[in-house]
Amino acid sequence: MKQQPDLKKRAIVIVLDSVGIGEQPDAAEFGDVGSHTLGNIQKVRGRLDLPNMKALGLAKIEDSRLTPIAEEPVGCFGKCAELTKAKDTTCGHWEMAGLPLKQPFKTYPNGFPKELMAEFEARIGRGTLGNTVASGTVIINELGDEHVKTGKPIVYTSADSVFQIAAHEEVIPLKEQYRICEIARELLNDESYLVGRVIARPFLGGNGKYTRTENRKDYAVEPFSDTILDALDKKGLPVVGIGKIEDIFCHRGVTIVDHTRNNPAGIASTVRYLSEGTGSFIFSNLVDFDMLYGHRNNVEGYAKALEDFDKALPEILRAMKEGDILMITADHGCDPTTPSTDHSREYIPLLVTGAHVKKGVDLGIRKSFADIGATVYEYLTGEIWNAGESFLDEILEA
Repeated sequence: MKQQPDLKKRAIVIVLDSVGIGEQPDAAEFGDVGSHTLGNIQKVRGRLDLPNMKALGLAKIEDSRLTPIAEEPVGCFGKCAELTKAKDTTCGHWEMAGLPLKQPFKTYPNGFPKELMAEFEARIGRGTLGNTVASGTVIINELGDEHVKTGKPIVYTSADSVFQIAAHEEVIPLKEQYRICEIARELLNDESYLVGRVIARPFLGGNGKYTRTENRKDYAVEPFSDTILDALDKKGLPVVGIGKIEDIFCHRGVTIVDHTRNNPAGIASTVRYLSEGTGSFIFSNLVDFDMLYGHRNNVEGYAKALEDFDKALPEILRAMKEGDILMITADHGCDPTTPSTDHSREYIPLLVTGAHVKKGVDLGIRKSFADIGATVYEYLTGEIWNAGESFLDEILEA
């Protein structure tokens, strides 16, 4: 690693949740041929105004399908493939943090086994509705009235490894909803059923018209071995988790928790910690792209959210200190232009910038999301992580 001036080093990774940049070679195995979240949004909408991310090199990434700009990039750029045979949030973030999985979590395209549901219902003292693959916004309107009448929570899944529980906040109070999810999490830790995330999906409304609230809560399985978050924390290097980061990592390795619930709050918190000089590693997840727009096939909403982040990017850059390195990336795709409302098996974009970061370096196609974690770890500790390939020497000025 090249020697840098004596300054406080920080690494910042901002995850634009689900902002994929084109199908991976094995996309057919996941039913995702043709997916390209960024490129297809621009194609369908006709425009995508992202001048600040393009200035860092977004449109220069191979097969970005974005309208190029004349200026040379002021950042480094590339894209990463996922080694783990998955396309879910947990696997994406774990691999990014240096823990690719040899076996992905289990999925349930035909619903959960009868014996599992019977045990779950016995433990929570209620029957359930659903137990099917569904869009969360659709199923609450289909089954919401029956749920309100019976008090039975709605259970559903997707193409990802998730056990989602939807309930009306005035029928099952949040505290009880969360307790029910904790019971499900305990059951689903069993290797026979192993599911990546249990998700509480509270909603409000009535008479067939229901809307999810921002009181979602994720319950992830605990990482099977250390991630860079654990390693940094053990070295006394504070890790700031913004958004659902602490849920994804089951609260492990996160020194400072800031559970923001939407993009504006996540961006504001990231700027605040940057300005204050807090933390050694700031890990931010901006969830709205995925939760509000990708899963709802809302092309215009997705595009607007991308443009809003791009408008906020100069404020993020101004808040950075001299020793900061910023990486902007994603965790999977969720192409809102396809018939599917599920995640898509895509490459993730990679943009890198900082006071001592070179300009215009094409980082190419990285073999693993873990390259991000390996680079963060080497920058902060001077040591080599056990997974991924650091690109630190490629980006740091001499």
